[in-house]
Amino acid sequence: MNHAMEGHPRIDGFERLAVLEGTAKSLGYRLPAEFERQRAVLLTRPHNKETWPAGTLEKARDEFEYFVETVKKYTPVLFTDELGFATTDSWTRDYGPITMTKLRVGKVNETNHALGWEHLAYHDFCFDGWGAKYDVKADDDVIPQRFAMKDGVKLWVHDLILEGGSIECNGNGILITTEQCLLNENRNTQLDRDAIEGYLVDAFNLERVIWLPSGITGDDTDGHVDDMTRFISENTVLTVVAEKGHADYEILLRNKAILVEHGLNVIDLPMPEPMWFDFPNDQPYEQAGRQVLPASYANFLITNDAILVPTFGQASDDVAMRVIETAAPNHVIEPVPAETLIIGMGSLHCLSMQVPM
Repeated sequence: MNHAMEGHPRIDGFERLAVLEGTAKSLGYRLPAEFERQRAVLLTRPHNKETWPAGTLEKARDEFEYFVETVKKYTPVLFTDELGFATTDSWTRDYGPITMTKLRVGKVNETNHALGWEHLAYHDFCFDGWGAKYDVKADDDVIPQRFAMKDGVKLWVHDLILEGGSIECNGNGILITTEQCLLNENRNTQLDRDAIEGYLVDAFNLERVIWLPSGITGDDTDGHVDDMTRFISENTVLTVVAEKGHADYEILLRNKAILVEHGLNVIDLPMPEPMWFDFPNDQPYEQAGRQVLPASYANFLITNDAILVPTFGQASDDVAMRVIETAAPNHVIEPVPAETLIIGMGSLHCLSMQVPM
């Protein structure tokens, strides 16, 4: 297992953190699924006018606050800004701590979940702004260290570039990712597929990695899996599909076939009609001009008894809600407007990071 890289930023007091040696498997940690019980959801309020340009930031904040109030019905929330943690942007999923849990002996509460934080450990992967597309400050890259310091939680510090939205796990040794993202020439060029897969197996205590070729059109993260394929139980995934003629029809069909080949129960989730936005020409990043947005119903957040699903003001919103409700009958399905949030190139799952029990 690799540890702190040369150049990986460190917070003041880093030497007081409990940095773990050894792999997750050797230490007895595992990566819980999102559908398992959670103690909190980490969030960062929208604040970057370059992410939501042309006067869209205020409406994005309104949609975000509705999202927050909906999450609070099911799970406590923690805000990075209220903790005094500076950030460049709001995509907590990608720079936040990825939490591992360790079986421990001790007191449990009435819902049979361990009390305390000592059985948790955080992963601190390198975050470079999605292949250095964006000018991301060190503030985002050290957020896992800040949470580890606040919570008194052990952590691994990695030299691998990895965003939370690029992986999807079933809690029992299966992880799904995409070649487009993890094998992209703008990330981890010193490692080939076998090396990266081995790294994932060690870091997350996995039995199997399922590689999908690529993600949806408009996704500036280079194909994050959380816009396409999501576990709702240990052996069942919702995966987006498109009609013939859609730009992503062929690749989504191929993705589905791979999931079926791996023995998963696969449920089709519709795609919304393509959404576009005219980004200002003075936009400092690649998306200046008219761009398709990565709108997807797969970018939902599962948190305890609810699934919060982004909606886009389309007829397909209701269809997607019914599909998810049928697939997850023990959850409350909460539609959350995301027509403006998606202008920032992400929605509910991208904005949040769960902390398991």
